[in-house]
Amino acid sequence: MNCIAERIDSLRKLMAAEGVSAFIVPSTDPHSGEYVPAYWESRKWISGFTGSAGTAVITTSDGGLWTDSRYFLQAADQLQGSGLTLFKDRLPETPSIAEWLGSVLKAGDKVGIDGWVNSIAEAKQLQNALQPYGLELVTIDDPFRTLWKDRPSLPLDPPFVLPLEYSGESCDHKIDRIRKSLEKEGAKGLLVSALDEIAWVLNMRGTDVHCNPVFVSYLLITSTSATLYIHPDKLTEETRSYLTGHHIQIKAYSQVEKDLEEYKEENLQLSGSTNYALYQAASRHSRVVLHDSPVLYMKAIKNDTEIAGFHQAMLRDGVAMVHFLCWLEEAVKSGKETEITIDQKLYEFRAAQKDFKGISFDTIAGYQAHGAIVHYEATQETAATLQPEGFLLLDSGAQYLDGTTDITRTISLGSVTEDQKKDYTLILKGFIQLSMAHFPYGTCGTQLDVLARQFIWKEGMNYGHGTGHGVGHFLNVHEGPHQFRMNHMPALLLPGMTVTNEPGVYKAGRYGVRTENTMLIVNDQTTEFGEFYKFEPLTLCPIDLKPLLPELLSPEEKEWLNNYHQQVYTSLSPLLPQEQKEWLKKATMAVR
Repeated sequence: MNCIAERIDSLRKLMAAEGVSAFIVPSTDPHSGEYVPAYWESRKWISGFTGSAGTAVITTSDGGLWTDSRYFLQAADQLQGSGLTLFKDRLPETPSIAEWLGSVLKAGDKVGIDGWVNSIAEAKQLQNALQPYGLELVTIDDPFRTLWKDRPSLPLDPPFVLPLEYSGESCDHKIDRIRKSLEKEGAKGLLVSALDEIAWVLNMRGTDVHCNPVFVSYLLITSTSATLYIHPDKLTEETRSYLTGHHIQIKAYSQVEKDLEEYKEENLQLSGSTNYALYQAASRHSRVVLHDSPVLYMKAIKNDTEIAGFHQAMLRDGVAMVHFLCWLEEAVKSGKETEITIDQKLYEFRAAQKDFKGISFDTIAGYQAHGAIVHYEATQETAATLQPEGFLLLDSGAQYLDGTTDITRTISLGSVTEDQKKDYTLILKGFIQLSMAHFPYGTCGTQLDVLARQFIWKEGMNYGHGTGHGVGHFLNVHEGPHQFRMNHMPALLLPGMTVTNEPGVYKAGRYGVRTENTMLIVNDQTTEFGEFYKFEPLTLCPIDLKPLLPELLSPEEKEWLNNYHQQVYTSLSPLLPQEQKEWLKKATMAVR
């Protein structure tokens, strides 16, 4: 921990030179990504805490780290000796960052942030929260540029073009749609900073971010031009030719700030997730309009080609899952398989499939007590050895050229307790009820979330995560704007959107249960009361029947489960060898 103390000391010296009494280090990058390239992992570097989510706050003599319940144990361990206090975020007794700073600083003190890794929305919210304490928010451009001596370089891997046979719409047509949207909003230009939005608009993909096929860049679209800001060394002759052929200008990644400073057209549209540094630059000579990016909904509503691609990707992923589940049933009897070895085996089965491009997120393979850790990731030190008993919670996904998959199955490896069976069945009931939903235009995910939770609520149980999220098309596995959540998420659920259905329950120190499919929203019917929609399952994989208590399922729930399993068997069996076909037939037997 000496190196962490030295790093914090070096930051404090810089803070003194800048005249700030505190500095906030979030986990984000200039593009507000969920995963960030190593170059921007400054919070990990300054604190020693390696979890994916958290915010470090350093004052002249103190400091803390805020993270959520997924990482309480890990953070407590990794912060030992650092001098940083763990603040357990989202607990009633935990002060917010602004509240804590208000208690340890004095009125008139300055709080520093790096405008490049804080969004407009975050910076403005923090500014307002600090004001009652008389604290001033100031920006300091990337202090780690000088402090972090062995800092990783920016990723330079070349992006590639996603052919029209996969994307289904040319980038020219997408840009034309964006321009019409801007005209309707009275905006003259749009800066696109979210990497998955840029990849979608340009029909390009990359390898700059772990599990997310995106590339580091910005895209400025005006009524007459489109400019991609990217490190020039990243472009091959093919991609350069593709971009210029579609009238996309190419400029250096670092040029975007200067161009926004000089942008003199009125009404430049930025989303709240754009970084604060570019907002400050654009505000110098232009009127900035804060508005959700029009790309959000365009990207979320899949076209016919993307939907067909999802179906094909799910077929191949389903084949890989059946191969794995069939293998696992025998392999677990050896007593040699661990949470890590089964992850590797599943990767092998997926990698053998056509158009496989890697995993869509790090696999969560939690055996028994580890299944109760919602975002558990096995290490060589923690990996449990599987035994022919209890539950394995397996949450995994893959990237294919024609789609992204996300699936969770809770698998009984042998005998399970009556409590495990009951919890498993209650979760399945909620999963089925949400799968069967019919709903009118104007419905958002919050209004349907209770369908998945209703049965466990009656038993006094709940889960802290959302029930579902959008899924990108060979893009980020977590895609907005729509979600199923308890807290209000106003984004509408519309035909063409993909969304996961993943209720769960977690008994600390014992086991976890979660079942997840990816679904497609489709038209249902039109009546005198308007348009109605429903969900169509995309994921094709059997749901384990061995721990099921059929007597707890209603006739309607049994019918849905049997129909789903019939669809799984009909779709996958022609693609399987005889042994796996026989296994699948047994795994999808009708429930009476």
